[in-house]
Amino acid sequence: MQPISIVIIAKDEAHILPETIRSVKMLSDDLLVCDTGSTDATVPAAIQNGAKVIEIEWNGYGPTKNEVNLEAKYNWILQLDADEVVDETLLNSLLSLKLDDEKEIFKVRFKNYIGKAQLRFGDWGKKEQLRLFNANYAMWSEAATSEKLVYDDSCHISILNGFILHKTKLNKERFEEKIMACAKQSAEKDFKNNKKGTWVKQHLSPFLCFLRNYFLKLGVLDGFAGFVVASLAAKSVKAKYSILNKMQKTQAKS
Repeated sequence: MQPISIVIIAKDEAHILPETIRSVKMLSDDLLVCDTGSTDATVPAAIQNGAKVIEIEWNGYGPTKNEVNLEAKYNWILQLDADEVVDETLLNSLLSLKLDDEKEIFKVRFKNYIGKAQLRFGDWGKKEQLRLFNANYAMWSEAATSEKLVYDDSCHISILNGFILHKTKLNKERFEEKIMACAKQSAEKDFKNNKKGTWVKQHLSPFLCFLRNYFLKLGVLDGFAGFVVASLAAKSVKAKYSILNKMQKTQAKS
């Protein structure tokens, strides 16, 4: 085992959480599941598979991750979402790390799935993220969406062998919920930064988003799954600018 705390953010992920926990169980004796209001069997599934559960209110991605990371036993933190399974190669890479340089931050490559279909193109095709870091030198930004890891200038980045398998369940209702939540948070951020949700942005930006994902980034080669991802991305953009426009109109009337 390694002196790494594995911190998993979860909400209504009982269908995949046990697989995620099992994929990293050999890595650490400190496995935390942060539940942000599940209504399914996520909490008992976490406990039955040997994880400690911390239940906190959802405050956006960055703030929530930072809050639960304070409960970690170790300074080294591997951050996962509940539907992100570590493959065997990545697990072996993690087990072999010396972790003698606290300023080293590790990037992980992804294989993204919708249902059983792997996405090889579009925005989800080639994805890498910083996921293993030492909390003495890095933390998440306070952004509610599109959070980034903020780290000391003296840190350096390495990439690990293996992949995180991001297994998104094809559930239209769940997708709609996530889209609207992210769109609202993004609109609120733009509103604070005085960005405008103009008519052009509401109607042209979603179309351009779809074209970029589906054609320019070759999402079309992923078949129906590629179409779904491109459509959802466009819908999220449209919802964001629509919400932003309404917020601006409300402000103008007040």
